[in-house]
Amino acid sequence: MPLRLTPSSANISTNIQAAITQHLLNTVGVNPADATPNDLMLAVSHVARQQLSQRWVETQTREAAAKARRVVYLSMEFLMGRTLSNALGALELRGAAAEGLTQFAQTLENVADREPDAALGNGGLGRLAACFLDSMATVGLPSFGYGIRYEYGMFAQDIQNGAQMEYPDPWLENGTPWEFPRADISYPVHFGGWVEHVNGSPIWRHAGEVAAKAYDMVVPGHGTEKVSTLRLWKAVAPAHIDLNAFNTGDYARAASLKNEYENISWVLYPNDSTPAGRELRLKQEYFFVSASVQDLVARHLREHPSLDNLAEHVAIHLNDTHPAIGVAELMRVLCDEHAMPWDKAWKICGNTFSYTNHTLMPEALETWPVGLMQHVLPRHLEIIFRINKEFLDLAATHRPGDNAFLARLSLIDEQGERRVRMAHLSIVGSHKVNGVSALHSELLVQTIFSDFASIWPDRFTNMTNGVTPRRWLAQANPGLSGLLDSTLGSGWRLDLDQLQKLKAKKDDAAFQKSFMAVKRANKVRLAEAIARSTGIQVSPDSLFDVQVKRIHEYKRQLLNVLHVVTRYQAILANPHADWVPRTVIFAGKAASSYVTAKSIIRLIHDVGTVVNNDPRIGDKLKLVFMPNYGVSVAETIMPGADLSEQISTAGTEASGTGNMKLALNGALTIGTDDGANIEIRQNVGDDNIFIFGLKTPEVQALKQSGYQPMRYYENTPALKAVLDAIAGGQFSPDEPGRYRALVDTLLWGGDHYLLLADYASYVATQAQVDDLYRQPAAWCAKAITNVAGMGVFSSDRTIREYAQQIWHMAPDAL
Repeated sequence: MPLRLTPSSANISTNIQAAITQHLLNTVGVNPADATPNDLMLAVSHVARQQLSQRWVETQTREAAAKARRVVYLSMEFLMGRTLSNALGALELRGAAAEGLTQFAQTLENVADREPDAALGNGGLGRLAACFLDSMATVGLPSFGYGIRYEYGMFAQDIQNGAQMEYPDPWLENGTPWEFPRADISYPVHFGGWVEHVNGSPIWRHAGEVAAKAYDMVVPGHGTEKVSTLRLWKAVAPAHIDLNAFNTGDYARAASLKNEYENISWVLYPNDSTPAGRELRLKQEYFFVSASVQDLVARHLREHPSLDNLAEHVAIHLNDTHPAIGVAELMRVLCDEHAMPWDKAWKICGNTFSYTNHTLMPEALETWPVGLMQHVLPRHLEIIFRINKEFLDLAATHRPGDNAFLARLSLIDEQGERRVRMAHLSIVGSHKVNGVSALHSELLVQTIFSDFASIWPDRFTNMTNGVTPRRWLAQANPGLSGLLDSTLGSGWRLDLDQLQKLKAKKDDAAFQKSFMAVKRANKVRLAEAIARSTGIQVSPDSLFDVQVKRIHEYKRQLLNVLHVVTRYQAILANPHADWVPRTVIFAGKAASSYVTAKSIIRLIHDVGTVVNNDPRIGDKLKLVFMPNYGVSVAETIMPGADLSEQISTAGTEASGTGNMKLALNGALTIGTDDGANIEIRQNVGDDNIFIFGLKTPEVQALKQSGYQPMRYYENTPALKAVLDAIAGGQFSPDEPGRYRALVDTLLWGGDHYLLLADYASYVATQAQVDDLYRQPAAWCAKAITNVAGMGVFSSDRTIREYAQQIWHMAPDAL
């Protein structure tokens, strides 16, 4: 019999005002007549939390009774965004909540906006993990996500005089109704010290210990009462303060132990440009992995008599290399703590782990100095050395005498400072390794992991990324969702392939009118958000050209800026031409130590200051940067976008998911044949996407032939004029040489990401964008076609493929 501890969602929906009032009185502790929007946000959240708690208990009870096989998803990031609207949608309470709030003279939108974004991630890696948890619950996959309960996230981004400034993001300072503290779940995590071998058995004499305290967040499924669990770990010092030091007045020393260990769960991605920052990053990774492995082992032993069948009941997935130390940690737990023979433990380990790679760039593959790992995790380094020896012995049988082959495969990079290669550890310790788009997965086995693929060709596969339509269409774009419901019915939320039926409507004048009315309303909303966050007024009648993502050289925001300056100069030269008004919108954070990326942000602002205030330009061109990009900002930007900029150098972007979200909301893509752009093109058709630039083989050929960016500069007058204006201080008259170094990296530094080689093609393709935008009906037909082609990019499809091909699990089995 299912547990029924609280009234059902159906009963709550009929009297939600009473439920809200009850929580205002009993949970929030305010007079309902005096409730503020923030009070109401907390009260409505507790109404939803009550329902989710019941679902969580029922799901866990059912899975434990069935001794279910579970997927354990380890990720450094879970970019969850706000929870209230998503929870109400899953509980089918959104309409009732909106109606109930009218009695308090408030709208649901205004109340929901009071919730801070959960600062648990930064970019696509973390948002993908969040989408996956949503889909695991929705398709009925028993699952736990594990990560860190960051108190301050990465950072809150502010812009001062055009420059990025970083501040703490204290999203937990007022608490959150969405977490369930698990006071009885705590594990010790050890660091440092040395290893002794006593009677042949290793004993880790650790030098430090921190407690990992569990906090759960419930991730609801849609169209089901099943949920996923996101378990986050908070670092707590074993002794909060040195009381003797405190009593003698040495307050700083009294708190030093607390700060030394509890800073592990303070900030996502601490600045690793210093030795202390690098050590903290490694401690963070081991901290959450160790706690998670201990937790999953304890859960398994509650349900099974031994760990012999662990691989049959647990699938551990590594989301990139941040949790790669989990391979060594599971071996340590099995061998050292449970006395399992090495060979048996290694077989279990390989059958349990799988690994997703998210980058093709060798410099982005995580490595750790051997000396640092010896200092922080001495026992794990021993384990890695043994894994490496046995693996290289195996590899030597494939190519006897090929020492270069073995050097490339080794888990230890012996060139210069010896370093542990975490991607190599992930591959050797896993039974499956996947890329995240067809091109990416193909290039993995052709380039950076070709030697591994020669040994284990069947170990590598592809899982094209996806996004949840509940967050990125139903919640973010209620206008379009309503239009889809009235046209297709509501089934597309759980079966995104139903969007294919829209193709029959792409030339329907009445449907086009409704579609474009929704788009314009979303653009008005976005224009208002731009005005609030930047003070810049933009016209919703202009083409909204959007590039929103992490600021990084390979994503080529700088190429976009070059086009903006090109356009600016062209308008000045020919102001009476038939210019399509355009608003170029950027958003994204640069890592705090990434000087070049921060310089690009400042250039965007400096160019915007000149362009936006030039009376000769007017509304023909605007350039804006929306600060502090996150999920909630994205939920406003994505529905209002006309053009989606996906312009990475071909062969560098693993997949991308922003490209999927934007196309799902009716934006046309301008992009290179890179990552999932290729699969988007295949699904929407070549005529409904703007592809430009060199393809991956051409990029490789150009680099091998000796790329000379100066030739493009000298032979392309428009490009030369743009770079000269930037380098000469036209956009930074207060500091004329501010961008000299940035331009020099293109002209004299090798232009590593081939901006100059792709410039002419990019500018020409932008002219094609203008030509199409001048034809509203034709543009609308292509936008509708893009929405219709997005069915394959549902994260539900992705998770079903993971379950069947990698985790060997059957969704909806319980």
